Formats: sequence, C-alpha cells, structure tokens
Amino acid sequence: MFFTHDRSFEEFFCICIQLLNKTWKEMRATSEDFNKARKRMGWMKEQIMRALTTKPSSLDQFKSKIQNLSYTEILKIRQSERMNQEDFQSRPILELKEKIQPEILELIKQQRLNRLVEGTCFRKLNSRRRQDKFWYCRLSPNHKVLHYGDLEESPQGEVPHDSLQDKLPVADIKAVVTGKDCPHMKEKGALKQNKEVLELAFSILYDSSGQLNFIAPDKHEYCVWTDGLNALLGKDMLSDLTRNDLDTLLSMEIKLRLLDLENIQIPDAPPPIPKEPSNYDFVYDCN
Repeated sequence: MFFTHDRSFEEFFCICIQLLNKTWKEMRATSEDFNKARKRMGWMKEQIMRALTTKPSSLDQFKSKIQNLSYTEILKIRQSERMNQEDFQSRPILELKEKIQPEILELIKQQRLNRLVEGTCFRKLNSRRRQDKFWYCRLSPNHKVLHYGDLEESPQGEVPHDSLQDKLPVADIKAVVTGKDCPHMKEKGALKQNKEVLELAFSILYDSSGQLNFIAPDKHEYCVWTDGLNALLGKDMLSDLTRNDLDTLLSMEIKLRLLDLENIQIPDAPPPIPKEPSNYDFVYDCN
C-alpha cells in the first residue's frame, strides 16, 4: 500500500486526520471532550487497525475501507464480538470444548499420518548448497517404516514404496529437530541462507549419529511433516497449522452441537442430486 504513492506517509496522515474529524462529529464531541482525547484516539486506532487487517492494496482502498468503519459500525462489531465471546466463554461451552478437544486432535493426527503415507517430494542440498536434486519420503501404511530414496526428477503423483531404496524403522527414531538445531543448518554456510530455508528445515535423528535431513517445499508441508513425525513419537503437535485446524474444527463442532436438532432425523447419507431440468428458460441474463 505504501509503495503505490509518491508521498504515501503524508497521504496516510491526511486520511487519518480526516478520520479523526469524522469520528469527532459522529461522537458529537465538544471542546470539553479534549480531556478525553485518549479515548477518541483509541477509537481511531481501532478503526485504522481494522481497515489495515483487510490488507488494502492502495491508499484509495484504505480510505474507502476506513470510511465504511464508522463509529456506529465499530460499536456494532464490538457488540457482536462481545456476545460471541461471552457465548463461547461460558462454563458449559468450556466444558464441552474440553470434552471434544481430544476427538478433534485425534482427527488431526490421523490426517497428518495419512499425508505422510502419501509422501512428499523434497529438494536435496548438494555440497554447494544448491537444491538441484530430488528425493522422496513416505510412511508405510502400517506407520512402522519410513521409505525414502533419490529421484532423477520431480515425480508426478505418488512414488511406490518399492521404488524407494532406503528404509528407516520408526522405532529407531530418537528425536525430530527443526530450524537451527538441524545438523544440515548448523554449518556456517547454511546459516547465511535466507530465513525461509531455515524455517523449512527439519531433521530426524536416529541411532548414535544417523540423521535424515529435510527441507520442506513450503510451510504447509513443513507443518504436516513435523506434526506427523511428532505424532509417531507420541509427542504433541505444536505447529501453527494444527493450532488453526483445532480452532476451526472445534468452533464448527461446538456450533453443530448447539443447534436445536431435537426430534429431527438426520440422515447418514446426503440427499440425492435432482435431475437436470428439461430446459433453462427460467434463467435470465440481466445485462
């Protein structure tokens, strides 16, 4: 947003000053309210922050967003958020959350392990720190062995277990380390790489000095694999992805359980899709 205007900060300041005047009028403030300026600034800050969270791509978009967030609109949003918070922080809801959470975590765990069974193609670092080779790793269906091996090129789809030459029993895994704790990231040359590579690195330590080093293709795969490996070792899944999945699924499950469904028969299978109509004469183009 700030790179779309020659004098972006001055323009940003002008928009905020206009917002202050607009908010002052909406609150029907007078000269006696100057002593309460801190409260006014609090409202303005909230309006600005809420507008910025929408990630406007230009100052014009920011101005449009902030104009829609009037004092009255902020009051409505606050009231709605307060009501939702009170609903979900009540004792019965908290007890329900505590009861449901283990089921949701088990569901997330199974999803992570299923992804490990499918496997992932990783890039391999050579001696010059170039990622120009590929290797594939996947978990066996019985969750007891990791199969891995080098590839000539990036595969299209899954690689069969039989095509992967090497094996690592899960029982031999001693620990899973990430980031700067990884053996392939401890060398001086590796630490000079960009931060993104460091955040995607993780290693499996086994035996006395054995190690299997990974650099995930993206943050999502990094979270899936570190979660899955920790689940195999009986440890907690601590990634941001798990936290977000848990919050989303927990919220959905609670809302479903709070629905008034007494004496309503819920079918196990979805209803059949109806046949297409004989014609589409009822569809009109309004343009």
